[in-house]
Amino acid sequence: MWQEINFKDSNDLLVPNITYRINPAEIESIEANSIAQEIGFESGDSIISINGKKPRDLIDYQILISDEILDISILDRNHEIHNINIEKDQDVNLGINFKNALFDSIKQCNNRCPFCFIDQQPSGKRKSLYIKDDDYRLSFLYGSYLTLTNLKKEDWERIATQKLSPLFISVHATDPATREKLLRNKEAGVILDQISWFEKNSIQIHAQIVVCPDINDRDILEKSILELSEFYKKTSQTVLSVAIVPVGLTKFRPENDGLKSITPEYAIKTIKQVERIQASLQITLGTRFCWLADEWYLIAGKNLPSYKTYENMPQESNGVGTIRNFLEALREKTQNLPKKVKKPKTVSWIVGKLVYEALIPTVKKLNLIDGLTINLYGLPSIYWGQDQVVTGLLTGEDLIQGLKNKDLGEAVYIPSIMLKLNTDLFLDDKNIQEVENRINAKIHVLDDSNDIINTLIG
Repeated sequence: MWQEINFKDSNDLLVPNITYRINPAEIESIEANSIAQEIGFESGDSIISINGKKPRDLIDYQILISDEILDISILDRNHEIHNINIEKDQDVNLGINFKNALFDSIKQCNNRCPFCFIDQQPSGKRKSLYIKDDDYRLSFLYGSYLTLTNLKKEDWERIATQKLSPLFISVHATDPATREKLLRNKEAGVILDQISWFEKNSIQIHAQIVVCPDINDRDILEKSILELSEFYKKTSQTVLSVAIVPVGLTKFRPENDGLKSITPEYAIKTIKQVERIQASLQITLGTRFCWLADEWYLIAGKNLPSYKTYENMPQESNGVGTIRNFLEALREKTQNLPKKVKKPKTVSWIVGKLVYEALIPTVKKLNLIDGLTINLYGLPSIYWGQDQVVTGLLTGEDLIQGLKNKDLGEAVYIPSIMLKLNTDLFLDDKNIQEVENRINAKIHVLDDSNDIINTLIG
């Protein structure tokens, strides 16, 4: 099946005119009925090069396989090297899923932001929790935020050449001195020049501002929003949206970091300020342009804005409108409920304390179904030292402590956002089995609103 090709050494792989040290693009799985399955690719194989070029990441790979004729060098699971030729239609994928999106090393962050969540964790947990990435490729692929302070000349050139758009940028402040202070980086003050470069090269961005009381709020916050809005024009939109996010602090953060927690009173003031700016920009730009993360309203004890005010939900992945969208999905899903369940049951649904109140109406509606009893528990985080916490930050220890002496019924249901992707690990490295043993109840993981309603009803 494989057509062989000889190399000098398995540690220094040669493709035409280029020498590469092995950095495998390891294959995790093969899609059924795909070209890759037909040819014989297997999990554990690694791609070395495609048409003489070694892909640095998933972006390069997608570009390289767009050719109709492919010459692919493969390192198999037995460390033997093969060369295969594929002829296909230009728009047909090979059906390969990789273990990692980056085939070279991840670009690390060189900033020392005092509010960085990575630095607000206890030591001794899994290594992946401490990786401070600032990689533009992950921003393009998955919407993670980057600061732009770590980009080299070749990175800027690649962004322009491959048109990696949109990107997600942590701005925090457009005022140079304030941004340098927040990032603790003297190179951070040129953010507006960098956005001008994006405009010149037709690269769009979504911006983020993490609000830290008495540092980048009030006048500086307004200045930042308005200066970013200048890059949203009728003829071209470079900055597509701005998310306003409250700083999150844990008990593990360094002492004397100069940061203050967000109080309900402070949240109310910030909401009023940003909603005033939204109203003004709606008139001048035809869009609200900037949006507050859901936590602001939950901390303030105010109702979330209506679904339509989020427009096309441009910052949902950043917690802007996430809960509103979730509640809207629940509302639609619960419009036609059965009068009774086939088999009576009592279960518990676990969420973060911050979102508890917002879910009460849905649970009351579900509990009207004859035979169904759902206990909704909104838990604080003892682990992080936060009373008001979003669901995704709850740990295994929080469940163990928060569910003591509670009526859990026959099962406990938790959203999948509490767990590391595709694993059963909580943020504190406890696994589901360990937590089940401590709370003496079976845990079921729920993926989305459809899954929640279908599972709870049965």
